[in-house]
Amino acid sequence: MWPFGHAIPVWRRWRRCYRGRGAGAAPWRSRRGEINWRRMPMPFVRGDLKRGLIAGAAALAALSLAACSSGPRFLGGGGDKIERPEGSISVNGYLWRATLDTLSFMPLASADPYGGVVITDWYINPEKPDERFKCTVYILDARLRADGLNVAVFKQTRDAAGNWVDAPAAVQTEADIENAILTRARQLRLSNIRG
Repeated sequence: MWPFGHAIPVWRRWRRCYRGRGAGAAPWRSRRGEINWRRMPMPFVRGDLKRGLIAGAAALAALSLAACSSGPRFLGGGGDKIERPEGSISVNGYLWRATLDTLSFMPLASADPYGGVVITDWYINPEKPDERFKCTVYILDARLRADGLNVAVFKQTRDAAGNWVDAPAAVQTEADIENAILTRARQLRLSNIRG
């Protein structure tokens, strides 16, 4: 065991600790003109290990919190924001084109490529003239992902007086349209990669 707090000693030049004659000068020289060397402990001794671990954990926690902010991206943080030049479309092009292709049988009321919203007008199936449908598709992400798409289907039926009344649409209809759009987007992407 080393006498200086369980640390491996290093040899350093020894300076005087007090202010006075020769303070701050070169290493202290003995009367014979030799440099006086003294054995000193290393800065990280076993007792300081706990303090070092705590300081390291605090620094890591601070960097982790900084990674969650929307400021500078330390350690890859800052959310999933994708840098785009100003004026570019902020939705996935494959999802956009697939949405327009899939809903091409319905008349379009509005299509916003910057906001990623496609709204159709009411569509009446010729086989069932007593009900009509309207779709709203939200493209939520610039990446081709299944959760980057949201479909809302609205249904109305004609009552006995001839007025259109809101009716609940089947949840499976929304899922089917969403799956058809995603399948078409995958086809478009694969055809773009191959050709």
